[in-house]
Amino acid sequence: MADLEVTERSRLRRSHERGAFDRETINAILDAGPLCHVAYLIDGKVHCLPTFHWRVGNRIYWHGSAASRMIKNAVQQEICLTVTYLDGFVIARSAMHHSVNFRSVMLFGKPEIISDDEAAAGHLKNFVDGIFPGRWDTLRPMSDQELKATTVLSMAIEEGAAKIRSGDPVDDEEDYALPIWAGTLPIQMVAGDPVPDARTDTSMEVPESVKKFRLGRAD
Repeated sequence: MADLEVTERSRLRRSHERGAFDRETINAILDAGPLCHVAYLIDGKVHCLPTFHWRVGNRIYWHGSAASRMIKNAVQQEICLTVTYLDGFVIARSAMHHSVNFRSVMLFGKPEIISDDEAAAGHLKNFVDGIFPGRWDTLRPMSDQELKATTVLSMAIEEGAAKIRSGDPVDDEEDYALPIWAGTLPIQMVAGDPVPDARTDTSMEVPESVKKFRLGRAD
């Protein structure tokens, strides 16, 4: 599949050497976790909404309340969707050169609503099973009212860019001789042990779908 085309708004103005437009890099970052932020313009004012996303092939999906103003307005405009992971603090020998190691993707496009109920339910199943493999089929079936209250949005991954920083601090050459500690402080997102809610039968074991929890996804 072709890489993303570099456009006037997707090209990197600063630190362009950290940019990437190949789908392998972009998809890996999108798949590394479910949290994104979507920026909408409503009545001339910018709103940015955190939500969960998932990817299938060359399309990215997210969902929200059918009553949401942002969801209703999304199909009438172009939006900006961003995903960012903090991988570490970069601690340099001067304040100026402190930084962070990170992976990020910014996408632009016009979303579409999945209007077919069967298709929408299928995408929601993909979303749940993408995080908790096999979970959907163990749950109470989704009601018609629940499905009606939920809107699934989809957008082609056609315009955007990844930006990544990794490695050691980059100090001024003369600063390396200073007796100042420098390095990195890695940051990781780690899942803890499952905790049952107060009304779960204590004799029940943690289901396999929860044990198989994953942040990364596969098509």
